[in-house]
Amino acid sequence: MDLLPIKRALLSVTDKGGLVDFAAFLSENGVALVSTGGTRALLRENGLAVTEVSEVTGFPEIMGGRVKTLHPAVHGGILADKDNPEHLRAIASHGIKPFDLVCVNLYNFAEAVKKGLDPRSAVEEIDIGGPCMLRASAKNFHSALALPSPSYYPRVMNALKENGMRAPLDLRRELAAATFAATSFYDGMIASYLSKKA
Repeated sequence: MDLLPIKRALLSVTDKGGLVDFAAFLSENGVALVSTGGTRALLRENGLAVTEVSEVTGFPEIMGGRVKTLHPAVHGGILADKDNPEHLRAIASHGIKPFDLVCVNLYNFAEAVKKGLDPRSAVEEIDIGGPCMLRASAKNFHSALALPSPSYYPRVMNALKENGMRAPLDLRRELAAATFAATSFYDGMIASYLSKKA
């Protein structure tokens, strides 16, 4: 679809700069917010209604947060092609609601390396769920808007204002490309670190 209505957003960010204003904009325009841990806490502290991811999955965060978003209720909602009736039937049959916008930025692995953490501590700063959600939403840019950095908040808000809270396909495709570039860079940084340690 050319213009994607934004009705439900998944927010899970490390860099919280500008997040409250962006989330408030979404909420004020009728977008339902779903979030994780620290992101959810910040939004609630600022008076925003937000659903915890564990309420969506029916499963608590485990292993110190290593597993929280890796669940069909999350990824089915991100990966459903809204132009494919079979996809829509599949998620409906499992009680999965689609996501339209996925706003994620990743654990700051570069900062962990700068601190000189030992390898066991450093690997705890490798984001797994974040890249999965970003890559899923970027792959499905025909039906979802991937938002990999706070630097895009103003542009996305302007585009949504101009199009009645609908995201244009050209913007979704552009941010999908930026998302894959970001996750590729992130993986390259980790590979470089592990190669040097090896």
